[in-house]
Amino acid sequence: MKVLIAGASGLVGGNCMQYFKSQGWDVVGTYFSYPATNTVFYDTLNPTNPENFDVQAYSPDVILHCGALTHVDYCEQNELESYEKTVVSTQNLIKLSNELNCIFIFISTDYIFDGKVGPYDENHLPNPLSIYGRHKLEAEELVKSSCERNVILRITNVYGDEERGKNFVSRIIDQAKNGQHLTLKLPVDQYATPINAADIAKALYLLIKDGHSGVFNIASTDYMNRVQLAQTILKYYPEASYDMIPMFTKDMNQPAARPLQGGLKSEKFLALYPTFVFSNVDDYLRRNL
Repeated sequence: MKVLIAGASGLVGGNCMQYFKSQGWDVVGTYFSYPATNTVFYDTLNPTNPENFDVQAYSPDVILHCGALTHVDYCEQNELESYEKTVVSTQNLIKLSNELNCIFIFISTDYIFDGKVGPYDENHLPNPLSIYGRHKLEAEELVKSSCERNVILRITNVYGDEERGKNFVSRIIDQAKNGQHLTLKLPVDQYATPINAADIAKALYLLIKDGHSGVFNIASTDYMNRVQLAQTILKYYPEASYDMIPMFTKDMNQPAARPLQGGLKSEKFLALYPTFVFSNVDDYLRRNL
């Protein structure tokens, strides 16, 4: 199996590249702004860029689109850039996928939902509250309508091993280990389903290997708000110095609206793979110690 991963310098893409390679697949991972280890340059917004990796010559069986602009508030204030990096990049990769007659995989989010009745399964109707969520949903619809062989994988609150350590869990771990004082102003009313990127890679590997298609919501067993997530991390670092300031979302003045009861359910995936075991945040933290 030959897989091209667009956005392999990020958390999900990097974990997928590592795991797929460990299973013997031929994998090429691309980057745009951050040249992570063992990645090549590819500009999804300019497929004719002469510096781009030659995807046609590589001729992948699968194109996995992990590249994304995930800063929700930034997207709200920079709508055009959000549209380009989420929707236009997806359009370009779908076109490439169709030309090469390969499977196209898009990584989506629970932010396509309004957060009134989460966690969500695949049958819930989307109702995004933010620019980020609207653009993710628009990209989903493009995949469904323009790409015959596709998988849409929805995830949220991803953490795990990452070259840059940008994710929420890794940042707190790093600051606690380095003795930095943390001031944590966190929403107590935003609930989600944190998931390890390594589990995403394992689940996606199975879906690709077995030829499945369609929409899959992927989540672990944890369902918690950001305060609870931070408390879970910090209990493993009793010497950490921090101020925990729980806040309600309405008082945080965030530019983008958030789904409060967000998160996802994995029943559809687990019906296919009932022996699959998702790890949780405690598992990850114990391993890091």
